[in-house]
Amino acid sequence: MKRAILTSAFLFLGFVLISTLALFSSDAEIGSPAPDFTLPDSFGHNHTLSDYAGKIVVLEWLNHGCPFVKKHYNSGNMQDLQKIAKEAGVVWFSIISSAPGKQGYSTPDQANETAQEKNAVPAAILLDPEGTAGKMYGAKTTPHMYIIDKEGRLVYNGGIDDIRSANVADIAKAKNYVRAALEELLSGQEVSVKTSQPYGCSVKYKN
Repeated sequence: MKRAILTSAFLFLGFVLISTLALFSSDAEIGSPAPDFTLPDSFGHNHTLSDYAGKIVVLEWLNHGCPFVKKHYNSGNMQDLQKIAKEAGVVWFSIISSAPGKQGYSTPDQANETAQEKNAVPAAILLDPEGTAGKMYGAKTTPHMYIIDKEGRLVYNGGIDDIRSANVADIAKAKNYVRAALEELLSGQEVSVKTSQPYGCSVKYKN
């Protein structure tokens, strides 16, 4: 009886592990062409990633209900990065992959209203309620940040910075990987830190 229970337990754990790996496996590899996708924005316009060839692109996975996201938006840290990107001609997409009924899900009007309240200035807020783009990139957390260079290659995948907390006071002490990577790309240098551990709330994908 015990052996049967243990066998069942191991089989269940194996299923969970395989399911988790399948969920977070992705086509997004550093140095390789960034996976292409088409998503509608909060104003109803479609955006295809490959249409932005020749530009640096930032992808930010977003969920305004997440304390880690609130840390970076309530402090103005994320908006400051968006402004820097915009002034430099970088395309910044905030992507909402939360499914309907789950934390962070937004209708187009809700997404626009929240962006206005937060003074956020991404190039567009892309809506991904089916989780297609999120799973394609293996986005695990909000925020989870990706940077694509002018040649369309993925050059950064990870956290916004190196202090994994929801404490606003930690922002000033942290190394901001996204800011550093953009500065390097804009000055013609190779990104020195290409990957880091993303942190935040899990992306609330559709089951």
